[in-house]
Amino acid sequence: MTNTDLGEAPTPRGPLAGQARDWFLAHRGGIALATTIALASSFLAEHYGAPVMLFALLLGMAFNFLNEHPQASAGTGFCSKTLLRIGVALLGLRLTFADVSQLGVTPIVGVVCMLVLTLLGGVVLARIFGRSTAFGLLTGGSVAICGASAAMAIAAVLPRKFLKEEEVLLTVVGVTAMSTLAMILYPMLFGALGLADVESGYMIGATIHDVAQVVGAGYSVSDTAGDIATFTKLLRVALLPVVLLAVALVFRKEAGGTAGLPWFVVAFILSMVLRNLVPLPESLLAIVNDASRFLLVIAISALGVKTSLERLFAPGMKGLAPIAGDTLFLLAQAIVFAHLFLL
Repeated sequence: MTNTDLGEAPTPRGPLAGQARDWFLAHRGGIALATTIALASSFLAEHYGAPVMLFALLLGMAFNFLNEHPQASAGTGFCSKTLLRIGVALLGLRLTFADVSQLGVTPIVGVVCMLVLTLLGGVVLARIFGRSTAFGLLTGGSVAICGASAAMAIAAVLPRKFLKEEEVLLTVVGVTAMSTLAMILYPMLFGALGLADVESGYMIGATIHDVAQVVGAGYSVSDTAGDIATFTKLLRVALLPVVLLAVALVFRKEAGGTAGLPWFVVAFILSMVLRNLVPLPESLLAIVNDASRFLLVIAISALGVKTSLERLFAPGMKGLAPIAGDTLFLLAQAIVFAHLFLL
């Protein structure tokens, strides 16, 4: 006997429900994998006192062989991109204007100056290694702003005749490799330099390329360092439209399209404004903070699954040299800036 026989209306199964079911079936394997790694990382971090983000990255990398499986790749991609951005957007609820005021105006100006110098450094290093100006803008912009995301955005603005597809792929792989190494090494370096949590967070946010690795490195130091690192990093991301406009002007004859702020940066800013202007219950803030933190652990776990050591170092030192050189140039700028203005 069916629902219709009983006089009940049949359960609607429209196109939207079907699309949602198909999406879930395609993504559930990767989401489950990343969530399981995140839970294991949280357990290990709680019992052994090591940074949860580092556990998530390393455990995820151990399961890289599963990323090629069709039942995992879509879900890990969703976690490493969409869940990461949602987690970052919710981090705005953690920051108060008092937290940001700890930085002052000088460090913000420093971010802008370092971005400009790093972009120019990318062009100079590219020319030294026999590469084109377009390649230098691509690598310099990816190092200066937000890693692979910036590389893809800048590549979309640059005329194709000035840039090969292989150069875009090389930049994405190289900047990801540098950013992953920086996530592990920079917190130890800044700790050895005697920087406090606020200063360490600023340095991490000002020097590491990708948002995910900034979040992982910052919160491996402390919550304060993680908050400041995220805010500093998003300052760099917010400058992406300016850089895209500048690149389009350099190649104005063939550049086209428009660029705006990434949605998660806008959401982060709105969340921060909401946190400071509206009295929210502490219990709600605690729940949202815990949720955003776990979303970030899941995202870092998925990023680890997607990270192949073999692929990271496949281009060899010659291919990575301009990107590595610009990465070290940015780090050197930040260390000099810290000694002059922060210490």
